[in-house]
Amino acid sequence: MISVTDDASVADEPDTRALDDLLDDLYRGQERITQAEIYRRAVATELPPELLARINALPEGEYAVDEASDLLGGNVG
Repeated sequence: MISVTDDASVADEPDTRALDDLLDDLYRGQERITQAEIYRRAVATELPPELLARINALPEGEYAVDEASDLLGGNVG
């Protein structure tokens, strides 16, 4: 018998490794980064459309890495 351990809701979530890598790179030596800069870098690194939409939906302003990661569904912090 085959057992499926993955939750269906997890399967619908985009892979956030690219987002985690982006945030690691962006926040190296920086405490806070603007939503606009996060979005610009995400576009330049060609993140998937689902992740770009999440970043674009962030309110304008500055974010610490843990705030950005929490709001975007990443694992950096």
